[in-house]
Amino acid sequence: MAAGNMKTIKRRIKSVGSTKQITKAMELVASSKLRKAKKKEKETRPFFEAQEKMLHEIYRSHSVETEYAKHRGEVKNSLYIVIAGDKGLAGGYNSNVFKKVGEIHGAKPWSPKIFAIGKKAVDYFEKRDFNLVGGRSNIAENIKSGHCSGIARAAIEQFVNGEVDEVKMFYTKFVSSMVQETKVMQLLPLVLPEEYKDENEPGDAGKQEQEAKSKLPPTYDPSPDAVFHRIVPNFIAGLIQSAITESYTSELSARQTAMESASENAEEMIDRLSLLYNRARQEKITNEINEIVGGANAL
Repeated sequence: MAAGNMKTIKRRIKSVGSTKQITKAMELVASSKLRKAKKKEKETRPFFEAQEKMLHEIYRSHSVETEYAKHRGEVKNSLYIVIAGDKGLAGGYNSNVFKKVGEIHGAKPWSPKIFAIGKKAVDYFEKRDFNLVGGRSNIAENIKSGHCSGIARAAIEQFVNGEVDEVKMFYTKFVSSMVQETKVMQLLPLVLPEEYKDENEPGDAGKQEQEAKSKLPPTYDPSPDAVFHRIVPNFIAGLIQSAITESYTSELSARQTAMESASENAEEMIDRLSLLYNRARQEKITNEINEIVGGANAL
């Protein structure tokens, strides 16, 4: 009996050891890619934040009339741009994004249109009752502006033509190596952030007056409307590219953490199995000694 247990335990130790080698290799690969992704994310974030600020400044200061900001009352059709990973084994990274889509959509009687980015997102929505209107896989690692321009044009076209009443983007923001937050951003219709909505908050009036006097308002050629209409598609494409970069960094971080945890669990399992193996081996030796002693006493 002990010999049979020993063989089983030994096979199990070997199997867990092989799994540990795989998870450790995946952890090292994710760690290597994460360093590059962090650098890219850090370099791109200020540019897109500045672009977003410029758009809001034009929209707020000149009251630009644009089809991109038209609200059509009750939302009856939506387009969701959902960014997930191309691979699994990243903890709750992918499932958290899909869960957020379910929370935002809720129990609405209509099904939103989905533009999925990432193989896991494409596979997920293809197998469920969603209207998948487009998808892109394996673009996150080497994301280019051209990838995002096509997605932005498709989203804008559906909104302007009245096919959808809103466009929202679901992505994962990289906060730190241990924290990644699932976010929802409304792309269309355009809305002003809270800091732009109320210009007369207590304590801000004097500051705003001083800022207004210290600099002249910017001028736009040929007009704010023309500039606004030209930069909105680029702005949306930029936001999508930034979100994909953030999501990819979050995916790598989540995978590194998950594989590190898996490697540690495998090591603990090997230790427990080794203890069981040693106990079974000791039991076998004890039984053999007892049989020898019993045989000697019989003589």
